[in-house]
Amino acid sequence: MTASASSQTRTDGASSDQVLTRARDVVGASELTDATLARYLHGLPGVDKVGADGRAAMLGTRSIKTTSKQWALDTIVSMIDLTTLEGADTPGKVRTLAAKARTPDPQDPSCPRPAAVCVYGDLVHVAKEALEGTGVNVAAVATAFPSGRASLAVRLADTREAVAQGADEIDMVIDRGAFLSGQYSKVFEDILAVREACRADGAEAHLKVILETGELATYDNVRRARWLAMLAGADFIKTSTGKVQPAATLPVTIIMLEAVRDFRETTGTQVGVKPAGGISTSKDAIKYLVAVNETLGEDWLDPDWFRFGASSLLNDVLMQRSKLRTGHYWGPDYVTVS
Repeated sequence: MTASASSQTRTDGASSDQVLTRARDVVGASELTDATLARYLHGLPGVDKVGADGRAAMLGTRSIKTTSKQWALDTIVSMIDLTTLEGADTPGKVRTLAAKARTPDPQDPSCPRPAAVCVYGDLVHVAKEALEGTGVNVAAVATAFPSGRASLAVRLADTREAVAQGADEIDMVIDRGAFLSGQYSKVFEDILAVREACRADGAEAHLKVILETGELATYDNVRRARWLAMLAGADFIKTSTGKVQPAATLPVTIIMLEAVRDFRETTGTQVGVKPAGGISTSKDAIKYLVAVNETLGEDWLDPDWFRFGASSLLNDVLMQRSKLRTGHYWGPDYVTVS
């Protein structure tokens, strides 16, 4: 893999009918009702919490040799969704973030660009214009982010508007209340409908489904939610909005990595993973790369299949790259605030 931004993120080319057929085959039911989905999801193997936490702790101790660190840092940069999702966001702030994505390190032209810039839907056109010709995708959060508490009609309108403005990727949130109350068919149908909106009128926007794992309470719920999202046609499964704690954690991410591995073995369809929220240092990000390599192998070490949702991670990675190149760290005046 070369550590560079992906200008064309891979999407599942299946039609909605094909997604439904695939899901019915996996679930083993002619109809996807709350009862049939519950029978399948609750029949999945339970997660050994002690084992999952222990595996994460073990992988977190792995070190990377100096000769591989440059590759790791460049790979992390290429996988970042550089994000601003604040109520005070302005067109000027988005343009500043886009400028940083265009030229992450003005002192080093070899520095790769991030995979995407992620903004609210009403600012997609600003990011799209600022990033024209760079190969950096524009991602938009949608579906009443971060709560998802709106009617399906409103959430679909939110998605369509972002796609119409040129969003290459849509990060949607599931209705956690529906999921936790066992309304699995509603969550499935919501995801499938948003997926259709991403692909309407010739668009091919990539769909990332945010589970908000911090609200799902148990590892077993995380496993069920990720399978439900993949069955409904998600291109990526994403841990968190970044607005709820805990956000991304290594154990939860490993559980998600195991799910996409098992889903590919079951269906032949590859799905990406995006931990988001709380990953702010290169040291932490490298732990996630190790987990991806150990769990899935090198073919997932690509921005088409793995991303970091982050606002400040890029700064730390750039400082570490500078240290490798020059032998000393940048001072704070040389690092922009994301």
